[in-house]
Amino acid sequence: MSSPEVTKRPAGRRPARAARTGERRAIVRNRLIESRLTPNAISLSGLVLNVAAAVLVWERHFFIGGVAFIVGSIMDTLDGRYSRMSGKGTPFGAFLDSTLDRLEEGIVLTAVAATFARQHDQLAVAAVVVAVLASLMVSYTRARAEALGVECKVGLATRAVRVTILSVGLVFARGASLGHFSLLAPAVYVLAILSAFTVLQRILHVRSELRAASPG
Repeated sequence: MSSPEVTKRPAGRRPARAARTGERRAIVRNRLIESRLTPNAISLSGLVLNVAAAVLVWERHFFIGGVAFIVGSIMDTLDGRYSRMSGKGTPFGAFLDSTLDRLEEGIVLTAVAATFARQHDQLAVAAVVVAVLASLMVSYTRARAEALGVECKVGLATRAVRVTILSVGLVFARGASLGHFSLLAPAVYVLAILSAFTVLQRILHVRSELRAASPG
């Protein structure tokens, strides 16, 4: 009994498709590099989106505000990649990017704190304050460590993790039509705890690295 005939794709089809995809990406990349688009423009676009997110949260449009926050945070990620890819990066651009990242996070969390204040939820307001302070300290400890010659990227609550936690809290602040629940306050509590713990992790890491590097 003969086995059923198996249809095989030509061996060269998949590599050819991958090559065409690579060519299209290269074309897009070259057009972006040749355009007037700058990393600073992407950074400022992220700022505008995060300000819009804060306004929407203040107006209690949590889902749309969460989407704006997510897109703005993605822009914050793209500016660094575009800077490296295009070669258009400058020392000031790197400084501006880092500064705006801290500012944007604080702006959105301030709007969240105002929302809890209107609800007279003092515990949640306090948690937001801790989250803001700890988030700033997470960035500061890394910058200070690197000034001492110590790489310091350890810890649970990196910026990507913090953005993810807050995004979930905002998008599901009213259950997003999935039920009568709110994840905004729990997200803030988790954000505050993880950020504070990350600060401790980085302090201990830097102490360990400096002790290991010291003579004797």
